Amino acid sequence: MHATTRKPTHPGEIIKYDYMEPLGLTVTALAAHLGVSRKHLSQVLHEKTNVSPVMALRLSRAFNTTPDLWLNLQRKRDLWEAEQSTPGVFDVTPLPGASEVST
Repeated sequence: MHATTRKPTHPGEIIKYDYMEPLGLTVTALAAHLGVSRKHLSQVLHEKTNVSPVMALRLSRAFNTTPDLWLNLQRKRDLWEAEQSTPGVFDVTPLPGASEVST
């Protein structure tokens, strides 16, 4: 794996600009539709909290997408942040014979 230089987009930004704005949705309206608190949705939109599997299910139903879309966006962001904040992560090398082990 190699480090990506650009920080991946947080799912909250995708929700805000690709769904809420074109659909004319407010935070209050979308939160009510999703069945979550306005505060929780606002925290996702402002990148203060991650998209959980339950939120991914709700978003996928509301926007006719897949839960995997939302979870993969979050996973990419989480991995990038871990790469940036974990000293020595790139010093780890493959174990001899690891590539021959089947999973």
